[in-house]
Amino acid sequence: MTEHSDRLVKKLWSYCNVLRDDGLSYQDYLEQLTFLLFLKMADEKAALTHGEQAVPEGYRWDDLAAPHMEGVKLEEHYRNTLRHLGRQGGMLGLIFAKSQNKIQDPAKLRQLIVELIGKETWLSLSSDVKGDAYEGLLERNAQDTKSGAGQYFTPRPIIDAIIDCVQPQSGEVICDPACGTGGFLLSAANYIAHNYKLDRDQKRHLRYDAIRGVELVDGVSRLCAMNLFLHGIGPDDDEREPPIKTDDSLRNEPKTHFPVVVTNPPFGKKSSVTIVNEEGETDKQTVSYSRPDFWTTTTNKQLNFVQHIKSLLEINGRAAVVIPDNVLFEGGAGETVRRKLMHECDVHTVLRLPTGLFYAQGVKANVVFFDRKPASENPWTKTVWFYDLRTNKHFTLKQNRLTRRDLDEFVQCYNPGDRHNRTTTWSKDNPDGRWRPYTFEEITNRDKASLDIFWLRDESLEDSANLPDPHILAAEIAEDLESALEQIRDVLGDLEERVDLGGDQ
Repeated sequence: MTEHSDRLVKKLWSYCNVLRDDGLSYQDYLEQLTFLLFLKMADEKAALTHGEQAVPEGYRWDDLAAPHMEGVKLEEHYRNTLRHLGRQGGMLGLIFAKSQNKIQDPAKLRQLIVELIGKETWLSLSSDVKGDAYEGLLERNAQDTKSGAGQYFTPRPIIDAIIDCVQPQSGEVICDPACGTGGFLLSAANYIAHNYKLDRDQKRHLRYDAIRGVELVDGVSRLCAMNLFLHGIGPDDDEREPPIKTDDSLRNEPKTHFPVVVTNPPFGKKSSVTIVNEEGETDKQTVSYSRPDFWTTTTNKQLNFVQHIKSLLEINGRAAVVIPDNVLFEGGAGETVRRKLMHECDVHTVLRLPTGLFYAQGVKANVVFFDRKPASENPWTKTVWFYDLRTNKHFTLKQNRLTRRDLDEFVQCYNPGDRHNRTTTWSKDNPDGRWRPYTFEEITNRDKASLDIFWLRDESLEDSANLPDPHILAAEIAEDLESALEQIRDVLGDLEERVDLGGDQ
């Protein structure tokens, strides 16, 4: 992040602490910033180009920032503005959908409009400055563990390393079916912009057509759209399709297929919907998606996403997906999905991620890379290469953060320029090598065709004098406990569902 971006983050974030005293969460504050930023930038662009605004007359920045707009009048006008713009199409409808004013004190709303947003000329800032500042706010929001926003934020070093391996090309369309706040999509766009000399048409394609994402939650979808918009991706009018749509990715078989899919589906194993009964009480009901393109029907959200990603890919399209450990070793539907995936796709690489990376606690994750292939009687997967970045690696979110440099060896071993020419770093003479292949036969002969493979000696289990620092140990113990607790909750949920079903019959 540049010095200018950092200054903007500190300036905007300082006011968040004032509004938190009024009960605003970090995400509420980010949403209000998003609404006001979009209106201000639309106003600046119209003034600069002397063109027509996408924002309808009467609901523009000038109307909101007018000197006479104060007190109850300002609050009422802002509320009407949000409601009216939420009914529009295109980017306006996406960013303002279901929007509400969460700032109860009109004086503080006025200060946010005049002092924080109004005093910056946002269009004069480069996309890097605006985008980096907004991403800085999104990361701070992810650190608020109480809100659960961490599940929508994947650490940037992981994303960048994945994109460096997948290498999206100019003219390709990149899809993220669980896009959160847009980290994968932005990294892919940046990769194309910095690795290819783009002509005018290619630049237009990158801005308007190359990026496609789906997000389930309205509030997160608007943050993603704004994040992309501030980085120069997406339209600023309603004449073109926005790069993001708000929907349940898993509901229907995809009608469009993509050459590249990169994603980190939401944490939590169960697919569920919230039901409101006649008394106004809410309850979550588990959902299993019965789709003709799926290999098996399951309530496991992660397994459903793996099946969905395979369906999203074009033939010879390539994918990278972040998944928790259970997807690699679970029996039943998990084994079915793994065996089918290895048969119909070339599952060529698994990156075993270290703990302590995600803001949502208790997550032990991996990245699985695979290419979709044409129908064949013989399995497409011949060899799966594993890189263990977990054993004897200790990272935390604060004291010892993962950096892109920590993934350099993995990307080098992956050998994106010539993936079929790889060299193992492991041997009997070098048992500490983190990169080694396993054949299809070796994997399918394992119990449940488990892909949960590790071979390195865990030094902390054998050398008590070489234990990690106490805070790292404590963090790892907390992660293990969170993970165990999540599994217990899943079992309890299954038992409760069976009791409910038994009572209905």
